Amino acid sequence: MRRTIRFLLENSLFLVLGAAVGLIWANLDHEGYEALLHLPLFENPWVGALHDGHRVVNLHFLVNDILMALFFAIAGKEVWEALLPGGPLSNPKKAATPLIATLGGIVCPALIYLLGAAMLGRFEALARGWAIPCATDIAFSYMVARFIFGAGHAAIPFLLLLAIADDAIGLLIIAVAYPQGELRPLFLLLSVAAVVVCLAMRRSRLKSFWPYLLLGGGLSWAGFALAGHHPALGLLPIIPAMPHSHIDTGLFDWSLMEDTDTLSRFEHWWKNPVELILGAFGLFNAGVVLNAVGDASLLVLAGLLIGKPMGVWGFGIIAVKGFNFELPRGIRMVDLVIIGFAAAIGFTVALFVATVAFPPGTAQDAAKMGALGSFVAAGLTWGVAKIVGVVKVSGENEVPSGH
Repeated sequence: MRRTIRFLLENSLFLVLGAAVGLIWANLDHEGYEALLHLPLFENPWVGALHDGHRVVNLHFLVNDILMALFFAIAGKEVWEALLPGGPLSNPKKAATPLIATLGGIVCPALIYLLGAAMLGRFEALARGWAIPCATDIAFSYMVARFIFGAGHAAIPFLLLLAIADDAIGLLIIAVAYPQGELRPLFLLLSVAAVVVCLAMRRSRLKSFWPYLLLGGGLSWAGFALAGHHPALGLLPIIPAMPHSHIDTGLFDWSLMEDTDTLSRFEHWWKNPVELILGAFGLFNAGVVLNAVGDASLLVLAGLLIGKPMGVWGFGIIAVKGFNFELPRGIRMVDLVIIGFAAAIGFTVALFVATVAFPPGTAQDAAKMGALGSFVAAGLTWGVAKIVGVVKVSGENEVPSGH
């Protein structure tokens, strides 16, 4: 049983289970599902969803705006450590090709989405969703790629680097492009104060992550919420301020769980609870009726299934042929197409962006259906891999899956 639970946790199947339950529930009892979604927990004058002129913290707000901050904090931790000495982003020459491919995997999906919205005559109504197909779900893209390429293939670290760079840019897009109300930038001084507080605790050699999270994280989260930016990003500023290792041995290297630095202990403690949070996120965000498929669904899918592989492959060619950068040994140019299809599984982040891009209603539900439909990319990845003859490479040092 312990092995089964560990497998479920490490492979994010709670997220899939939550999404499946939400989808089934919403189609069998939509009113009951919506009642749970908006179940009020408490009122307050500062933060929460607006309800009859009052701000209310309901279950949806609790999961999307408060608990998901822990998911983005772990994603931010991976980005930060990738920039440290020894990390894959610390060597510009080594990271150049996957980073340029990442740019293609963001630009092309966005352009295809916007072009499609214009051709459908719905540019004004749907243009806000341009960032939805830019997303890559790290865990599921990794699982698909590992199944096809094998754990020892050079495509695996390439994809992980691409996915984490995609996430980093995605966090920036959410913060800048999707304010959650009137922007009041002065409140971001609370986040600045949070960083100062965390640096002071770090200077005093405080090792436990709890004071950093509760005091610094609480201040920073409030700053984001009150400033009009999405509060789920509120913990990101304190990540670099927490005591951490000065080198990085690899993306999502769970062997670092034995490290005693504060940032590693934070990730170790929260990794499994965050998987449960993702299950709740799937439950409260994937519940759309099946007839919600619409123009936004097609645009999101076109951006992911066409734009993502086209962008990764095309910009990869530009990096190699135009700028004389190199592909890692063992990766062919055609493998970039397969990596692009694997990266086209948007799911978690695509669902999240859909909730902030559109208000609740037809467009948001249709966009969510597109995000859920991106799992089609798994089958396409397998099919293209069979056509081009990918040779699976096994390896002793498998890179564990994770966010």
